[in-house]
Amino acid sequence: MTRLSVNINKIATIRNARGGNVPDVEKAAVDCERFGAEGITVHPRPDERHIRYSDVRALRPLVKTEFNIEGNPIPKFIDIVCEVVPAQVTLVPDGPDAITSNAGWNTVANRGFLTEVCKEFKSKGIRTSIFIDPDPRMAEGAAQCGADRVELYTAGYAEMYPFGPERAIKDYAEAARAVRELGLGLNAGHDLSLENLEYFIRTIPWTDEVSIGHALISDALYMGLEKTIAAYLEKIKIF
Repeated sequence: MTRLSVNINKIATIRNARGGNVPDVEKAAVDCERFGAEGITVHPRPDERHIRYSDVRALRPLVKTEFNIEGNPIPKFIDIVCEVVPAQVTLVPDGPDAITSNAGWNTVANRGFLTEVCKEFKSKGIRTSIFIDPDPRMAEGAAQCGADRVELYTAGYAEMYPFGPERAIKDYAEAARAVRELGLGLNAGHDLSLENLEYFIRTIPWTDEVSIGHALISDALYMGLEKTIAAYLEKIKIF
């Protein structure tokens, strides 16, 4: 069954806009789990404009489900991941000035680098996932790098979904089948929402995990966090 990991970066963004500790990122993580989330995702960036490195350290003993840290494996990121040892690390090739993630890794061109990073994290017992575009070649490259899972970058799916779900999912379903045949685990994330999530899971039911932040936290402004998490769980617990 697919797990829901809640990305709490946007909660930190609101906190940082004003200073202080409102809203409380640590309490939000605990509450997400209490309301049914099966994982917590954070994405610390070098400028710490949302989740800070200190947040990562503070959250580690509090998260009782799966803790997923995602980000570009620059030295500072590698150090914090190896220090706190989360259940999972997701490697994302975003630049330091990126507003949000906007592409997956070219796992062929970056095979040497990604292989070394995967080896380091796996030596710590950390499940390692590589963020990729929906391309079977990139999935094969991730397997050759030694990754345990891939995370499909679903922005393209979300963008095309209103114009035809079948067309939107086509490349993702093809890539997901390749991932399964390679024996890798499958995650998905970016712009998944209450509108498009259920169709994705129905079409690719072997998805292990979805990581959702922006849409979920935005929905929670209207629905409340508890009702919002319940609504997302209803979309993925369809079997």
